[in-house]
Amino acid sequence: MNHFETARRRMVEDQLIPRGIKDERVLAAMRKVPRHLFVEEAFRDRAYGDHALPIGERQTISQPYMVALMSEALALKGTEKVLEIGTGSGYQTAVLAELAARVCSIERIQLLVSKAWKMIEELGYRNAVIRQADGSFGWKDEAPFDAILVAAGAPQIPSVLMDQLKVGGRMVIPIGERTSQTLKKIVKEEKGPVTVSITPCLFVPFLGASGWSKDEESTGTDAHK
Repeated sequence: MNHFETARRRMVEDQLIPRGIKDERVLAAMRKVPRHLFVEEAFRDRAYGDHALPIGERQTISQPYMVALMSEALALKGTEKVLEIGTGSGYQTAVLAELAARVCSIERIQLLVSKAWKMIEELGYRNAVIRQADGSFGWKDEAPFDAILVAAGAPQIPSVLMDQLKVGGRMVIPIGERTSQTLKKIVKEEKGPVTVSITPCLFVPFLGASGWSKDEESTGTDAHK
């Protein structure tokens, strides 16, 4: 076992389980996916620390706990089609690919799309696809989805994404101001959405038609507060 594998196991034992992550499939995915390969080489020795890290283009790779928390909230069983908004490094994409039957991920920054897609392919995930687009519009051709994960802070729940979610489906999304949000889980029921607040958080801003405008952009850290 190399030092990265040791660090990854320690991450699960010291950061995730003590904070209440219980889903064994999520824990197994977090033990398996090599987080250090999704960050720049200069940051690899910090890849399994309890923090977000920069990945360029004013974006970050989320804190491991936040990745696990959002993944667990989706309650995936392995048969679902999942939409991810905000591919970033591709790390969350890989975790979702371990948990779902198909992952459709959208990223607005082409450079990040290229890097993430290269890593996803090298790791052999054939059930994930990534495209460059404004995540505000979702992925109509692939809809409806069993679950949607939004890895950016939005001012409100995007109605287009709710429309692309199946009845009974779950969405996890940070909602609030540009500098402070609350992670929310929305279950789409026949009678209307049911929303549960999970935890305060801070994510990079959700930019696009249903989010903040470009000139309002600020830097978040994808972190638990």
